[in-house]
Amino acid sequence: MKRTAFFISDGTGITAEALGNSLLAQFERIDFSKITLPYIDDVEKARSVVARINKAGATDGHPPIIFDTIVDRAIRSEVSKADAFMVDIFGTFLDPLEKELNASSSYTVGKSHAIANESNYEKRIHAVNFALDNDDGARTRQYDEADVILVGVSRSGKTPTCLYLALHYGLKAANYPITEEDILDQKLPAALRQHRSKLFGLTITPERLATIRNERRPNSRYSSIKQCMYEVEEVELMYRRERVPYLNTTAYSVEEIATRVMVMTGIERQR
Repeated sequence: MKRTAFFISDGTGITAEALGNSLLAQFERIDFSKITLPYIDDVEKARSVVARINKAGATDGHPPIIFDTIVDRAIRSEVSKADAFMVDIFGTFLDPLEKELNASSSYTVGKSHAIANESNYEKRIHAVNFALDNDDGARTRQYDEADVILVGVSRSGKTPTCLYLALHYGLKAANYPITEEDILDQKLPAALRQHRSKLFGLTITPERLATIRNERRPNSRYSSIKQCMYEVEEVELMYRRERVPYLNTTAYSVEEIATRVMVMTGIERQR
């Protein structure tokens, strides 16, 4: 079965996407076509959206699903005229909160993603710059400033995880690739030894690693299953011998990897 899901907002649509995707992920047997429509901030745009939703429903033969975070009641009312199943995220939660708190919501667009705290915003920007400057072992002299240093073989997920930790949590995350030379030495690279307490290892199944590497360098020794098996086995031996905590990233998204790194290291979120 195919169903179309719309994430609609008079802001960025990030909140609608995040909650909507989390809910739809529970229905693995249904094929969802997902469409995000941000900045639907006037009634005319809402009418255009309704036409698009109804067209999708006619094509699918089933009413679309709508996840919306529209705070303007007139716009939300217009969208609700669509022939669809509508999940009003703000309405579902704001109304009971208003009653419990005995206060009215400000109904302000984009409030959850606004720069409400200038220092936290600056901290995230600095953390992103730190992650970029300290990517792939390019620099090591700033490791004293790092909150965490991710290590692992090439293409095991270090860079995207560092950037996610920086952008979402304001953490200074560096990463260092474990090379074949390091594996032959069978000890931590010299640049990492004094920062042992900050190290966290990432690993991955050889099959998945070979698939990822083949996208970058097809039919090469680097991407061969034999080479991947060798590197993964040896780097995991290094982790255990050097007592570096580590995580197999194969089955996890970057969001899950980042969160598990924080839980396993005890690092607190900075935002």
